[in-house]
Amino acid sequence: MPSRSIAGCCAKTTIAPLDRVKILLQAHNRHYKHLGVFSTLCAVPKKEGFLGLYKGNGAMMIRIFPYGAIQFMSFDHYKKIITTKLGISGHVHRLMAGSMAGMTAVICTYPLDMVRVRLAFQVKGEHTYTGIVHAFKTIYAKEGGFLGFYRGLMPTIIGMAPYAGVSFFTFGTLKSVGLTHAPTLLGRPSSDNPNVLVLKTHINLLCGGIAGAIAQTISYPLDVTRRRMQLGTVLPDSEKCLTMWKTLKYIYGHHGIRRGLYRGLSLNYIRCVPSQAVAFTTYELMKQFLHLN
Repeated sequence: MPSRSIAGCCAKTTIAPLDRVKILLQAHNRHYKHLGVFSTLCAVPKKEGFLGLYKGNGAMMIRIFPYGAIQFMSFDHYKKIITTKLGISGHVHRLMAGSMAGMTAVICTYPLDMVRVRLAFQVKGEHTYTGIVHAFKTIYAKEGGFLGFYRGLMPTIIGMAPYAGVSFFTFGTLKSVGLTHAPTLLGRPSSDNPNVLVLKTHINLLCGGIAGAIAQTISYPLDVTRRRMQLGTVLPDSEKCLTMWKTLKYIYGHHGIRRGLYRGLSLNYIRCVPSQAVAFTTYELMKQFLHLN
């Protein structure tokens, strides 16, 4: 567990500049709203110094440790409940337990994500919060107590299902079509069962990347909605973004599709498509290693 969490911290710190730029663009920060992705990446260090790219990263680092612990503990707990109470076993109960564990970890650590977003949106010289503890105290005191930390939770939870579903469905479809229509070109015999065809590794990576890109594209408007709602009173138009539906309508009405609902999407492709490609490829290789084909 510690090694997994430390690896997660390193990975998140590596992409922290991309995360900060994405938050600034998604919510149209007035200092950078006229810029694109790469020009914002260049403008932030000039205006706020190199460490400006890492604003909010401390809260993210703190979040990784409880997130992983809660996810693993709740996964085992849900797995037992689903097996004993519902009588469901096999791949289905692992999928259900994994989804529920992911949602539980998100809900439990959501306040840290909220604080991270608030800190990342601040620009040098205009700080509302002096740090993580001050942000917690201020949000609790001025935004309705404990519930103030859960603005934007609904689009977060709703967005998890289509993302996972679309990515798995797309990968499975691409794999099936590829092996059916071009088995010699795209496939090879599985190492654990020569009678079963599997995708070649580079084709696996390609299919995983495509699946991740499509899933990101479909669920991205909910990510933008979540960020807007999380920022709440920090934004001048916060009273128009109190619910998920109102926020979606507001973003679409004022900024349209490309510069509103999909602003910053290219950063998500850079961040998530390679990781999805590797994740699906690792999954397929582990199936062979564990003789599951």
